Amino acid sequence: MAKTVVIGMSGGVDSSVAALLLKEQGYNVVGLFMQNWDEVDENGCCTAEEDFADVRRVANLLDIPYYTVNFAKEYMDRVFSYFLAEYKAGRTPNPDVLCNREIKFGPFLEEAKRLGADYIATGHYCKIFHDGDTHYLQKAKDQNKDQTYFLNQLSQAQLKDVLFPLQDLEKPYIRDLALKHGLATAKKKDSTGICFIGERNFRNFLSAYLPAQKGKILNLNGEEVGEHFGLMYYTLGQRKGLDLGGRKGDDGGRWFVCKKDLKNNILYVSHGDETPLYSKSCEVSGFNWIPFEREEKEFTCTAKFRYRQPDQAVKVINLGCGKLHIEYAEKQRAVTEGQYAVLYDGENCLGGGVIESAEY
Repeated sequence: MAKTVVIGMSGGVDSSVAALLLKEQGYNVVGLFMQNWDEVDENGCCTAEEDFADVRRVANLLDIPYYTVNFAKEYMDRVFSYFLAEYKAGRTPNPDVLCNREIKFGPFLEEAKRLGADYIATGHYCKIFHDGDTHYLQKAKDQNKDQTYFLNQLSQAQLKDVLFPLQDLEKPYIRDLALKHGLATAKKKDSTGICFIGERNFRNFLSAYLPAQKGKILNLNGEEVGEHFGLMYYTLGQRKGLDLGGRKGDDGGRWFVCKKDLKNNILYVSHGDETPLYSKSCEVSGFNWIPFEREEKEFTCTAKFRYRQPDQAVKVINLGCGKLHIEYAEKQRAVTEGQYAVLYDGENCLGGGVIESAEY
């Protein structure tokens, strides 16, 4: 009897093709669409409705059953509340990492089991390798699309019964396959940015939830050069949206954010010289080990401090209780508090944790 796979279908081309591949491999495939956000966008449209309509079209073409489940409350409690708290604290969170741990491999997994799943599947670009009871998360063949960075918080239990059908495929081939089979999502553009914000203006969106307090923008000499709209709207290394161009004596070099003083509500910027952005090490907390904690207290490996960053050589000192000290072989630009440091040993993702501070 064919094994049942419940696949998370988002209404995008990746999960659509993943469902197609599973069907061709002989699995009993069931589509499950998650609605994690209830609000409409700036045009009054609920993008979830449009996405579910695409799921319906694809599922009907593939002749597979499909369901929808609303996790909006779970998302608000487990992901969005953290997102707001981090921005309020002057940090830059990555809610997509939490969404994977707390929703896509949490309540979704439970719902899939209720529907009789032997396995769950997603359209993520990454590999899974099972060695007995040990499960390894590995980089996808398409290095440009590899999404292990966003899955760094998954546990062994969450990875146990997972399939990643796109692990050995590259994006252009996925598009071609979707076109060849007439999938409604074949030409649909990839979603970008934070999932629940979509195409909306980020500053307008955030201001609806957190009160903004304007303040001074100072250069590193302590001179006032402008006014910011609220520290939560800015992130380390940011160049756009500072409105500092055309100042007297401006030689045309770029201004960028280099520090935030939350206590005094001051945004510090630098002009031209990017050396203030480069740190030599960072402190990380809440590190999640995949598949298990390294025995050595000190070891070398590679790391990513943001999505799609090339692997960076690092030395790691395990301080215990999920805390790490990470020293870089070469100084790193704009290592940002609230983002994730993700470690790798070759193709294997060792896990990740939240960047608490960077040392310059």
